[in-house]
Amino acid sequence: MLESADDREHGGVGMSQRESEPVVGIAKPTGQEAREAWGAEAYLILVGVAQTYHAVITYKELAEEIQSRTGIRTKTLLHNWIGPILGWVVREAHRRGDPPLTALVVHTDDGKVGSGYKEVLAVAGEPPVDDELEREHHAADARLACYRHFGATMPPGGGVPALAPRLQAAVERRRERTDKPARVCERCFVQLPSTGVCDSCG
Repeated sequence: MLESADDREHGGVGMSQRESEPVVGIAKPTGQEAREAWGAEAYLILVGVAQTYHAVITYKELAEEIQSRTGIRTKTLLHNWIGPILGWVVREAHRRGDPPLTALVVHTDDGKVGSGYKEVLAVAGEPPVDDELEREHHAADARLACYRHFGATMPPGGGVPALAPRLQAAVERRRERTDKPARVCERCFVQLPSTGVCDSCG
């Protein structure tokens, strides 16, 4: 998965050796060592998230937690290094037979997993999902599998898939605007403009 909507993260290797900052008193890690440490920690963090029903974590929160726990920090922009780390998590979850943990990671602004979710589908041998909302519902199903697999306390009936809260709120707002019946003039029954004053009757 990617933090940004483009694919630049897949093309790069993340941070370079000189861009990592070691814990005080510990030798500076190489870029490869940092990525391995970050990937392993990301996996553990996401397992922890999966233990709470309907929980998600943002890319920003995950990145900060990874760096805080490992003590290895980078000045590289988030979208230039988090993608390869989550790509490793996708492949490792598949190797272990775990559900796709990266479905738990969403954007701060809109609550979406983003276009990088295509890696989850590719690793699982599933066709790509071009429709954005369909992709998000696929991720919601994957999150439910994570909650069940990693021992979250589930409601009666085993729980249901859910969009991330921010995205769900946006979907409901759009639905309300669509479902709300148009206002009409009580005299001539013509649809009222946004002003609420009938153009014909005044």
